[in-house]
Amino acid sequence: MTAERLPWICADPASQRLLELAQKVAVAPATLLITGESGSGKDHLARLVHELGPRRDAPFLKIDCASLPAQLVESELFGHERGAFTGAVERKLGRFELGGNGTIVLDEVAALSPEAQGKLLRVLQERTFERLGGTETLRIEARLIALTNVDLPAAVKSGSFREDLYFRLNVLSLAVPALRERRADILPLADHLLATLRSVHSRPNVQLSDSARRMLAAYAWPGNVRELRNALERAVVFSRSGRATGSGPELLEAEDFPENVRAAAPGAPSPVAGLRTLEEVEREVIAATLEATHYQISRSAEALGISRKTLLEKRKKYGLK
Repeated sequence: MTAERLPWICADPASQRLLELAQKVAVAPATLLITGESGSGKDHLARLVHELGPRRDAPFLKIDCASLPAQLVESELFGHERGAFTGAVERKLGRFELGGNGTIVLDEVAALSPEAQGKLLRVLQERTFERLGGTETLRIEARLIALTNVDLPAAVKSGSFREDLYFRLNVLSLAVPALRERRADILPLADHLLATLRSVHSRPNVQLSDSARRMLAAYAWPGNVRELRNALERAVVFSRSGRATGSGPELLEAEDFPENVRAAAPGAPSPVAGLRTLEEVEREVIAATLEATHYQISRSAEALGISRKTLLEKRKKYGLK
């Protein structure tokens, strides 16, 4: 895969600046830390950095730290020799070895246990490791990129993340803005994602209507690019077929999208539209009670659960006879 085939949509100035920084750090061998909210595109940016750099033809390995069982972390990262532990019937190469001189991505690095953090720190410090049960010292040639949606300085302060490891990871850093902070990217991203979904779902003529485009541009996308893709895929799957006229496009309308996204459509009813104030409700209840009791104050007050004096005050306040 080349950088040309791995586009970074950057219609927004914030994304354009991020691409410029990515191009600069791509040529450096130093460890890179990429931060940003879940779904914002951290893994995509990591791959782009790899493709833009001199390691583009070498392996690109991604390790999901959150899914690694604590007891298997060393074996997965460092590998093991035959007989290193029960069940180790043959030598296994770890990710650090398989990465060669390419790029190794540590996704959700903050999910590593304190013990695993200590082992990773040693690797970063010495750039060497041994397979479990082995004596040969191996050198890491790959570049390391760490991804996280966690506020690492706050995690360091709370004691859940090692300060020394944080400083080792944070040699170079890139922060991916949330989609709501680069709003000019929303529609170009939607068009790019929809082009892929057309092929996946065999809907070559599907397009966004003008009202759907306005709706997508108005929504805040708390789930970022991942939420945008999911919403588009839902719309493609559940939209009514046959909207196309002749050979024309099949338009996705606002109604094809999830309700929370539709609520952002310009002119969409407010969630509180049509609701009454507490005073309006109270006036209506008091008026109905008075009428039901033929305006007998004592009976009405008892039914409402308030004192006679309070009822008289509210009757005067609301102008009830």
